[in-house]
Amino acid sequence: MPAFTFEKISPPVRRGPIAPIAKKQRGVIVQILDRFVEARVKRTLREEEGVIARRPRKPAK
Repeated sequence: MPAFTFEKISPPVRRGPIAPIAKKQRGVIVQILDRFVEARVKRTLREEEGVIARRPRKPAK
């Protein structure tokens, strides 16, 4: 015979509609990282297609 017994606690009753969840603004660092990722993806796609456009280097003085 167990020495302890545990009561089952029922969840609280909802009394109204659920409040809408406010969407948080993304951080500045995340936005900057997204830009880097976009640039890298575009560059990778160009290299795969064989279209690499590079500016000619200026001769050193």
